[in-house]
This record gives sequence, C-alpha cells and structure tokens, in this order.
Amino acid sequence: MSESAQLDAGELRQLLQTAPGQAHGQLLAAARAGHGASQLAVAQAYLEGIGCARDAQEAVYWFQQAAHQNESAAMNMLGRCYENGWGASVDYALAAVWYRRAAEHGSDWGRYNYAHVLANGRGVPRDRAQAFVYFGLAAAAGHARAMHFLGQYHEHGWETPADLGKARALYRRSAEAGDYRGQCSWASFLAEEGRIGEASALLRSALVAAPAYFAVALREQLRHSRHHELRSLVD
Repeated sequence: MSESAQLDAGELRQLLQTAPGQAHGQLLAAARAGHGASQLAVAQAYLEGIGCARDAQEAVYWFQQAAHQNESAAMNMLGRCYENGWGASVDYALAAVWYRRAAEHGSDWGRYNYAHVLANGRGVPRDRAQAFVYFGLAAAAGHARAMHFLGQYHEHGWETPADLGKARALYRRSAEAGDYRGQCSWASFLAEEGRIGEASALLRSALVAAPAYFAVALREQLRHSRHHELRSLVD
C-alpha cells in the first residue's frame, strides 16, 4: 500500500481544504494500490470536482472499485449515481440493488435511500411495511432525515398504530439534528402548543436550508397560516 494511504481522515480533510490537487494525487495513488477508503474518496472527488476536473464516469468506476471492497458508503453512492444518471444511464432497479447492499452493510444513508425506494416503488415493488423497517434502522443510527419520515409513519398510523407522542419525539430529534423537514414538522407541533416564537425560528431556518421546490411550497403554506407571526415570515 502506498504511503499516502496512511494519512488519517483528519489529515486528508485538511489537505483537501488547503491543497486539493495534492490530496487528489495522493488519494489516487492509494486507490490504484487497492486501498478501499481512498477509492471511495477519489470517486467523491471526481463526482464533485475536488482537486480535479469533474468526471462522473470516473467517479462511478471508483465507486464500483470501493463497493467491491465492501465500502458501504460507496455502495450507497453507486445507488445515487444509477438513480440520478450521474456517469451512468438511469437504472432504478440497479440503484435499489446498491441501496439494499449498502443498507445490509450498515450504511445509514443506504438504509434511508432503500427505505425511500421501497416506499415509492422505485426500482422495486412498493413495500411500505419494509420501508418502515428501514427508516427505523436509519433513524436508530442517528439519521436526521429518516427520523422525520419515521415520524410521519407514527403520526399517520402507516404500518404501525398512530402514536403522536412518538411522532413528536422523532420530529424534535430530526429538527435538532438540522433536517429542514424535521424543523417544519416539529414547528407544526410547537405552533399547535402555542409556542409560536420557537416555531417561527425553526421555520425561518427551514426556509434557508430547504431546496427551492420545498421552500416555495412552504412559503405558500405559511401565507395561509392562522398565526400572524408565521404569515409574517413570508410577507
């Protein structure tokens, strides 16, 4: 194994910030020598153009190399590449295969993404009961987005008896971890409890953090809120 493979995660993060080209060269040498974690890092660098020109096809190649060395994050990223058409043709069924493999190898993102494809029937038969299981596994591992979606199952009684107490706790945890969906759902509970100031602060954060499509829908909802303080967020 090359000497560059001996860099620890902290040293690599620092090098990527201060000298990304040098970091890419060292990681690429280690990746070519068969170091799985370096293969994963090189793939991500090619996908994002960190220290090198963006090359999604090269990213897919290195994600594949790392995935075959049981790097669970690489398995999840392969799923994302096939789902989104990054460096490969869109293939929902293959994306689901890689998400499932990532989930089985302990990736919280893999569990979350596999739950999503199960819930939506994207590349696999729709199976909301199994989606509930995988959202639960991801949430138990601390995945903030999964906490929000798991909260919805408990709030609405999907595949489990409705339990507003469990939903409330999951939304709060998701919001505290910074997920914009969790912030919105937790804010809704707070507003119902009359804690409008806290709800406003959360919704303000969500409007900043959310992608455009979500922020547009959220603003429209807030315009019709029965609470003046919440309507004022979008006035």
